[in-house]
Amino acid sequence: VFKDNAGVIDFDGRYAVCFKVETHNHPSAIEPYGGASTGVGGVIRDILGCGLGAKPIMNTNVFCFGPPDMPHNQIPKGALHPRRVFKGVVQGVRDYGNRMGIPTANGAIFFDERYVGNPLVFCGNLGLIPKNRCEKKAQAGDLVVLVGGRTGRDGIHGATFSSAELTVESDTVSSGAVQIGNPITEKKITDLLLEARDLGLFRSITDCGAGGLSSAVGEMGKKLGAVVDLEKVPIKYRGLSYWEIWVSEAQERMVLAVPPKKAEELIALFKSEDVEATIIGKFSDDKKLILRYDGQVVGELDMEFLHEGLPRTVRKARWVPKHHPEPDLPEKKDYTEDLLKILSSWNVCSKESIIRQYDHEVQGGCVLKPLQGSNNDGPGDATIITPILGSNRGVIVSCGMNPRYGDIDPYHMAACAIDEALRQIISAGGDLKETALLDNFCWGNTHLPDRLGGLVRAAQACYHMALYFGTPFISGKDSLNNEFSVGKETICIPPTLLISAVSVMEDVRKAVSMDAKTPGNLILIVGLTKRELGGSHYYHIHGHIGNAVPHVDAHKAKKTMDALSKASKRRLIKACHDCSEGGLAVAAAEMSFAGGLGMELSIKDVPVEDGAMREDAILFSESATRFVVEVSPENYEAFKHIMKGIPYGLLGKVRRDTVFIFRGKRGRPVVHTDIHRLKEAWQSPLRQ
Repeated sequence: VFKDNAGVIDFDGRYAVCFKVETHNHPSAIEPYGGASTGVGGVIRDILGCGLGAKPIMNTNVFCFGPPDMPHNQIPKGALHPRRVFKGVVQGVRDYGNRMGIPTANGAIFFDERYVGNPLVFCGNLGLIPKNRCEKKAQAGDLVVLVGGRTGRDGIHGATFSSAELTVESDTVSSGAVQIGNPITEKKITDLLLEARDLGLFRSITDCGAGGLSSAVGEMGKKLGAVVDLEKVPIKYRGLSYWEIWVSEAQERMVLAVPPKKAEELIALFKSEDVEATIIGKFSDDKKLILRYDGQVVGELDMEFLHEGLPRTVRKARWVPKHHPEPDLPEKKDYTEDLLKILSSWNVCSKESIIRQYDHEVQGGCVLKPLQGSNNDGPGDATIITPILGSNRGVIVSCGMNPRYGDIDPYHMAACAIDEALRQIISAGGDLKETALLDNFCWGNTHLPDRLGGLVRAAQACYHMALYFGTPFISGKDSLNNEFSVGKETICIPPTLLISAVSVMEDVRKAVSMDAKTPGNLILIVGLTKRELGGSHYYHIHGHIGNAVPHVDAHKAKKTMDALSKASKRRLIKACHDCSEGGLAVAAAEMSFAGGLGMELSIKDVPVEDGAMREDAILFSESATRFVVEVSPENYEAFKHIMKGIPYGLLGKVRRDTVFIFRGKRGRPVVHTDIHRLKEAWQSPLRQ
């Protein structure tokens, strides 16, 4: 946890699962295809460099873009149009994952005008590793061996470029900082490294990520020392100086610590697949990093100074609560059009046209897929894979994020993101006791006290929620200075926190999908609905933000999730879908059209904190820790027994036809339509 290239949790006693999510934001802003593809390649190498090397078994991706329909005259000078960024990033992620034979099976996309010029590209990878290969340690006398691609000028200053804000000049000044990827080379490296691992040919391994060889060798030799002969590094072309070789971020490269007696066998193994493996130095015991070029010392640093020499940064942080105008929307007799408008909004609508480009069936282990339902086109909550074919033991992966909540309070944004990721694990049949979390913070300029204050608030929420839920954070990444400057104007991204969750499932045959299953089955809502429309999609379609952001009551939330998990394990639940974007009405509609069956529902028995709540608030509130559940009539009593003490209410039943009705407090329909109309509204915006 937080000491290797990825976080690691136990899988079955013999194997462990490792998970890492990285960002590749600034490169993707300049060259979307290359930036995204190398983001995928880089996080895969994190998994290859975890322990003594894990097998990559699944990719994840989450993107934040400007709206695809943004008028060209509103695009800042020097920024690419969001649709071009969107298309290039998706193609880059698609091509790298598909060509490496790794399923891309979980993700999300969020659109907001403030991501114009500075998109966010989160790339994740899940790996499987034997537990006895989780530890690694280089020894003095081990050879420094560089394997994989050759070194060039591509990616030089990539680390510093990624840490600075973007400007009008970035596309020309920093274009060389964008790396160039080759998934076929990385696929060969992957297979060879796993074979070399099992043959015991190396003692330690890491990837050449940010900073290239400088960080890879520096990290591996932290407690030892190392001597590197830079002229021995294979290069793509002549003319590279020694410092360029040292800091190049050319892709598809790994550094190994190899015992001298094993070097010949390792080099021969890599040569058999036409992959270069070159001895470039040796680990020492003097705790010094020495760089040589053609026999001349060109760099020398104490390892202690390299790792501990910089003083700790101290910055001022200030949090001032924000207040937005509170909407006063008129009450209506019918909210069908509001539901259709939310379903067709960019952040709720179907992402099928993107998901279909990814191969999520390769390796044959995907059990619960990103698209679910009678036509395999409904929005799944989480993904389940079986990393060991023939075993019923699986891994659940989910994510949570809602930057609009951060416009009100980053603390509650972070808490809700954690709650959402965990809700999705529970919806699929998972258990909190088997779950761990990852955090990815993307923020603006944290030299500004108010920006840093928001970041501190979000971090505090992560700390509190992890303790309350009993779900440890095992890995993370931050990306700061996500701002785009044009003259005197600066566009800052909204405070953005991606929470990824990973959980081990004992028996994938008990997995629960989100689509409605059988006419006559009961539909229930679990969890308390509050007047929490701040940052909601309902307010957004009406041009408002509001202030009442959803709050997570972690103590009650854990009890609710534990009860639902228990019901899932007893196979009492036929379908389950978490209430997130758009609230109860959207969750029920998605379940309905995913299953191809209508529903007859009522809000009169929805558990609410205030009996005077308006009908639109009950339909569209985005209160946390809520689930829409389908239960067969014969299992209802057993379900009620497990849910004793947990707020829940009977909404209605699944219909045989395709009519979708939500009745209000007085019994009259407040939503009345056909599921085909709902589905068309949901599918049409991004249909290609």
